[in-house]
Amino acid sequence: MSKKDSFLINRIKSVGYAFKGAYHLITTEASLKVQFFIGVIMTFAGVYYELSATEWMIQILVIALIMALEGVNTAIEEIADFIHPERHPKIGLIKDLAAGAVFIFAIAAVIVGAIIYIPKIF
Repeated sequence: MSKKDSFLINRIKSVGYAFKGAYHLITTEASLKVQFFIGVIMTFAGVYYELSATEWMIQILVIALIMALEGVNTAIEEIADFIHPERHPKIGLIKDLAAGAVFIFAIAAVIVGAIIYIPKIF
Protein backbone atom coordinates (compact mmCIF):
# COMPACT_ATOMS: atom_id res chain seq x y z
CA MET A 1 0.00 0.00 0.00
CA SER A 2 1.38 3.40 -0.95
CA LYS A 3 1.44 6.39 1.36
CA LYS A 4 -1.38 8.04 -0.63
CA ASP A 5 -3.60 5.01 -0.17
CA SER A 6 -2.72 4.86 3.52
CA PHE A 7 -3.57 8.56 3.96
CA LEU A 8 -6.88 8.20 2.10
CA ILE A 9 -7.86 5.07 3.98
CA ASN A 10 -7.00 6.74 7.28
CA ARG A 11 -9.15 9.77 6.39
CA ILE A 12 -12.06 7.48 5.49
CA LYS A 13 -11.66 5.68 8.81
CA SER A 14 -11.54 9.03 10.64
CA VAL A 15 -14.82 10.11 9.04
CA GLY A 16 -16.33 6.77 10.04
CA TYR A 17 -15.24 7.23 13.66
CA ALA A 18 -16.60 10.79 13.69
CA PHE A 19 -19.93 9.61 12.27
CA LYS A 20 -20.06 6.85 14.90
CA GLY A 21 -19.41 9.42 17.67
CA ALA A 22 -22.03 11.85 16.34
CA TYR A 23 -24.59 9.05 16.03
CA HIS A 24 -23.82 7.88 19.57
CA LEU A 25 -24.23 11.42 20.94
CA ILE A 26 -27.54 12.04 19.16
CA THR A 27 -29.02 8.67 20.10
CA THR A 28 -27.84 8.34 23.71
CA GLU A 29 -27.23 11.77 25.26
CA ALA A 30 -30.34 13.53 26.59
CA SER A 31 -28.88 17.03 26.19
CA LEU A 32 -27.94 16.30 22.56
CA LYS A 33 -31.40 14.90 21.87
CA VAL A 34 -32.91 18.15 23.18
CA GLN A 35 -30.54 20.30 21.12
CA PHE A 36 -31.16 18.18 18.02
CA PHE A 37 -34.94 18.51 18.50
CA ILE A 38 -34.63 22.29 18.93
CA GLY A 39 -32.47 22.38 15.80
CA VAL A 40 -35.16 20.54 13.82
CA ILE A 41 -37.85 22.94 15.09
CA MET A 42 -35.69 25.95 14.20
CA THR A 43 -35.10 24.50 10.73
CA PHE A 44 -38.85 24.25 10.16
CA ALA A 45 -39.24 27.79 11.52
CA GLY A 46 -36.56 28.96 9.11
CA VAL A 47 -38.44 27.45 6.18
CA TYR A 48 -41.74 28.92 7.39
CA TYR A 49 -40.32 32.43 7.89
CA GLU A 50 -38.24 32.25 4.70
CA LEU A 51 -34.86 33.10 6.19
CA SER A 52 -32.32 34.88 4.04
CA ALA A 53 -29.12 33.08 3.04
CA THR A 54 -27.22 34.97 5.75
CA GLU A 55 -29.82 34.10 8.39
CA TRP A 56 -29.64 30.44 7.34
CA MET A 57 -25.85 30.43 7.62
CA ILE A 58 -25.99 31.98 11.08
CA GLN A 59 -28.74 29.62 12.25
CA ILE A 60 -26.95 26.53 10.94
CA LEU A 61 -23.69 27.60 12.57
CA VAL A 62 -25.42 28.28 15.90
CA ILE A 63 -27.22 24.90 15.84
CA ALA A 64 -24.02 23.07 14.87
CA LEU A 65 -21.93 24.87 17.47
CA ILE A 66 -24.31 24.23 20.36
CA MET A 67 -24.46 20.54 19.43
CA ALA A 68 -20.66 20.39 19.08
CA LEU A 69 -20.21 22.06 22.47
CA GLU A 70 -22.63 19.56 24.01
CA GLY A 71 -20.50 16.80 22.52
CA VAL A 72 -17.29 18.28 23.92
CA ASN A 73 -19.01 18.70 27.30
CA THR A 74 -20.06 15.04 27.22
CA ALA A 75 -16.52 13.98 26.31
CA ILE A 76 -15.08 16.03 29.21
CA GLU A 77 -17.59 14.46 31.61
CA GLU A 78 -16.73 10.96 30.36
CA ILE A 79 -12.98 11.58 30.74
CA ALA A 80 -13.47 13.05 34.22
CA ASP A 81 -15.59 10.07 35.31
CA PHE A 82 -13.03 7.65 33.85
CA ILE A 83 -10.09 9.34 35.59
CA HIS A 84 -11.86 9.76 38.94
CA PRO A 85 -15.10 7.74 39.23
CA GLU A 86 -15.72 8.79 42.84
CA ARG A 87 -17.17 12.19 43.70
CA HIS A 88 -14.42 14.78 43.93
CA PRO A 89 -14.57 18.59 44.20
CA LYS A 90 -12.07 19.18 41.37
CA ILE A 91 -13.88 16.77 39.03
CA GLY A 92 -17.14 18.55 39.91
CA LEU A 93 -15.53 21.89 39.10
CA ILE A 94 -14.23 20.58 35.75
CA LYS A 95 -17.71 19.32 34.84
CA ASP A 96 -19.31 22.59 35.95
CA LEU A 97 -16.88 24.63 33.85
CA ALA A 98 -17.61 22.54 30.75
CA ALA A 99 -21.36 22.80 31.35
CA GLY A 100 -20.97 26.54 31.93
CA ALA A 101 -19.34 26.95 28.52
CA VAL A 102 -22.33 25.25 26.90
CA PHE A 103 -24.70 27.42 28.94
CA ILE A 104 -22.97 30.65 27.86
CA PHE A 105 -23.30 29.71 24.21
CA ALA A 106 -26.90 28.55 24.72
CA ILE A 107 -27.75 32.05 25.99
CA ALA A 108 -26.04 33.54 22.94
CA ALA A 109 -27.99 31.13 20.70
CA VAL A 110 -31.29 32.28 22.20
CA ILE A 111 -30.30 35.91 21.64
CA VAL A 112 -29.34 35.18 18.02
CA GLY A 113 -32.66 33.38 17.54
CA ALA A 114 -34.52 36.34 19.00
CA ILE A 115 -32.69 38.76 16.69
CA ILE A 116 -33.61 36.64 13.67
CA TYR A 117 -37.19 35.69 14.56
CA ILE A 118 -38.76 38.48 16.64
CA PRO A 119 -38.93 40.89 13.67
CA LYS A 120 -40.44 38.15 11.52
CA ILE A 121 -43.07 37.16 14.11
CA PHE A 122 -44.16 40.69 15.04
